[in-house]
Amino acid sequence: MKAPIIEIFSSFQGEGLFIGQRQIFVRFAGCNLNCSYCDTGDSKSEKSGKLMTVDEVVDSINEIITPDCHVVSFTGGEPSLYPDFINEVSKQIDLDILLETNGTLPNNISMIEKLDIVSLDIKLPEHFDGDYDESILINEIKSLNLLMANDITVYCKLVALPSTKINTFREVIEKLSKNISNKNRLQIIIQPSSPLKDWVNSNSHLFEFSEIVGQYFEVSTIPQMHKILNIE
Repeated sequence: MKAPIIEIFSSFQGEGLFIGQRQIFVRFAGCNLNCSYCDTGDSKSEKSGKLMTVDEVVDSINEIITPDCHVVSFTGGEPSLYPDFINEVSKQIDLDILLETNGTLPNNISMIEKLDIVSLDIKLPEHFDGDYDESILINEIKSLNLLMANDITVYCKLVALPSTKINTFREVIEKLSKNISNKNRLQIIIQPSSPLKDWVNSNSHLFEFSEIVGQYFEVSTIPQMHKILNIE
């Protein structure tokens, strides 16, 4: 069994609830979406990755593990395209499993046998250059309800752009609120897009975004810390 891998490396988690924790990142190539703000554009195509076996990935993880690292993050691209491969790697490593996903493939996510943490991106219509497919949010909601029903730790990231419209943002949050089965268990991280200099002199709505989310969910606003530290 092989999968296309862009890179395997150790760094601090730069996004979400576990920001600052040392993790090993396995970045898959290939994605089922084409977000306009993507900061890992080289991972969109499967062809950009190197085909690696399960044993090769496990060996690479074991070579760089350090005493302060307890989590391997499967990221991309979209790692849930490769559930069987993730299952085989997970069986051979003694680390917690974090999945960084767009959440649009709930059937694939349900096939992953060991998940300790899921970081799920909620997409806004303006994240795409073309028409927005309503099934994106529907499937993200399916994934969230599935994960919470299985008692898996899950939180959402929502990338905000300087151009993000209040009404669009509110509409997505309200749909989440109406369709999430256990709102009290879900935290949403508003992530201002990088680079942060793009927010200078912009009509920032970050406080309003936080207030909208706060009506329904626990909320934090956290930028990409690895961009600030200038590390991978």
